[in-house]
Amino acid sequence: MKKIIMIIIVTILAIITLILGTYKILTMPVSKNIEEKQIEIPMGSGANKIAEILKNNNLIRNKLAFKIYVKLNKISNFKAGTYYLKESMSLKEIAEMLQTGIMSDPNQITITYLEGKPMWWLAEIIETKTNNSKEDVYNVLANEEYIDTLIEKYWFLTDEIKNKDIYYSLEGYLFPDTYSLSNEDIKVEEIFEKMLNRMEEILEPYKQKIEENKYTIHQLLTLASIVETEGMNREDRVDIASVFYNRLEKNMSLGSCVTTYYSAKINMGDRDLYQSEIDKDNPYNTRGPGMEGKLPVGPISSVSKMSLDSVINPADTDYLFFVSDKNGKLYFTKTYSEHQQMIKDLQNKGMWYEY
Repeated sequence: MKKIIMIIIVTILAIITLILGTYKILTMPVSKNIEEKQIEIPMGSGANKIAEILKNNNLIRNKLAFKIYVKLNKISNFKAGTYYLKESMSLKEIAEMLQTGIMSDPNQITITYLEGKPMWWLAEIIETKTNNSKEDVYNVLANEEYIDTLIEKYWFLTDEIKNKDIYYSLEGYLFPDTYSLSNEDIKVEEIFEKMLNRMEEILEPYKQKIEENKYTIHQLLTLASIVETEGMNREDRVDIASVFYNRLEKNMSLGSCVTTYYSAKINMGDRDLYQSEIDKDNPYNTRGPGMEGKLPVGPISSVSKMSLDSVINPADTDYLFFVSDKNGKLYFTKTYSEHQQMIKDLQNKGMWYEY
């Protein structure tokens, strides 16, 4: 019996030693090659996705070993971006780089496109952070041949973006996020395609609902861009989306101030609009003549996932109006008389925004 027990113990120890030895080998560098490889870790990537990317680029020996290492060390905060990794790096070194967000290439830069910002804002950022000018950005947006190649490549881009009345063909389609770029000499086209790739990731889960919707993807993004700039949180945005859908159904104009500012190419907060701008006949201006039951000709800003979701999954209400107080809180009403009374109440309470 003692011999049997000893044999079992020795066998178990041998198995444990073998497992530990194998694990140690699998966490070692793949080779002594010190040549850097550029890899892209998409936003929201977990251990499974990252392990697959690393293995496909021959940067780790085994996907399971990477996932075990991540689990044992309780690593969960990997950072998206472009990394320059080597086969000579150990699994530990690679995991640390992905966790700290260190890209390794000293020439690498990042740009951040904020939610609710128009194309001219992004053009200024690109001009500031890269060796491209704002005119370079606008020239790419106006290049019909290039736009046609994008329409062929991305399912969510259609000929609607080529409408002659649209200011910037890709307005609303470039997803707002922080992007790692190779260096200051990067081309505008490469920046755009990084942003479009990210938008494709965001839109993919909604693809079936988008295809079943009575509105086109272009119209949905247009509405989402208005919702983006009219509301701050999800609760408000689903109600705002509901208001706009209800107004469209009743052949009412959206009457959205943010569309009027965009039509005049004025940033909200820069100055008040002139009456001539408010009344101007412009396919973006939903406060102008002939805009009953119509959306603007295209999006007016970048669109977040929250606003996109709010438009695809709006609240079910009878609201037709909303107004905000000076603190930004929104109040929704069903009739014009209720809307007017709400404005009077806010004025009486000192909550009405005065210019």
